[in-house]
Amino acid sequence: MTYIDPHIHMVSRTTDDYQRMALAGCVAITEPAFWAGFDRSSPQGFHDYFRQLTEYEPNRAAQYGIKHFSWICINPKEAEDPGFAREVMKLIPEFLDKPNVLGIGEIGLNKNSKNELAIFEEHVALAAELDQLILIHTPHLEDKLKGTKLIMDAIASNPKIDPGRVLIDHVEEHTVEQVLDRGFWAGMTLYPDSKCTPQRATDIIECYGNERIWINSAGDWGHSDPLAVPKTRMEMARRGHTPQMIAKISFDNPHTFLSQSAKFKLDG
Repeated sequence: MTYIDPHIHMVSRTTDDYQRMALAGCVAITEPAFWAGFDRSSPQGFHDYFRQLTEYEPNRAAQYGIKHFSWICINPKEAEDPGFAREVMKLIPEFLDKPNVLGIGEIGLNKNSKNELAIFEEHVALAAELDQLILIHTPHLEDKLKGTKLIMDAIASNPKIDPGRVLIDHVEEHTVEQVLDRGFWAGMTLYPDSKCTPQRATDIIECYGNERIWINSAGDWGHSDPLAVPKTRMEMARRGHTPQMIAKISFDNPHTFLSQSAKFKLDG
């Protein structure tokens, strides 16, 4: 059974991880722009990173038959300096024109600060102006609920944004219902011991259903697992979920959301 990992930071992974994912059935990934493991000191550093996402990583993935797509932004972790962030944002339109870029992301909040929120709203305005899909990062731990509400309210204040074209990621038990009730798509980010484990993600699916929700591994610089999606599929199968249900969560739903971009094609 094939799957899509719609949010994974492959710049932090070895080429062997591409091979392991391909052997497990991965046919496509999307990689949001995010923190590089350190704070970049210049907009040129972001320009090089955006080139890595749009030029180099697709070639690495293609060696194993995996389609690689990306998202472009300045992430909330590095958006505390508005002047610096706006210099980086000037680069975004150039990269949105690339054939494998699906939209703007992962934008959002890290510490729920005023500056982060201002840069988030400017990203949202740019997405509205250029008719782009949006992928959103929500804060961690005790700030997640507050940050998720701030994010949803900020989006709702822009009448040009259709919530059906926005994926709010890193949902957990205390945020998923509100995200879905307000018409957004919800992403569950799978980690070995934080955010959602495969077991917790399966619990959430059993509680809240399988509409407008997906699973992803993130696979970032910290303790993470690029095979978290197939491991969640195994957990769902162990609990007796049908192949159709498992495919909906791990392939059909991300395919449906991502296909709102004409650039997302798995054939050819």
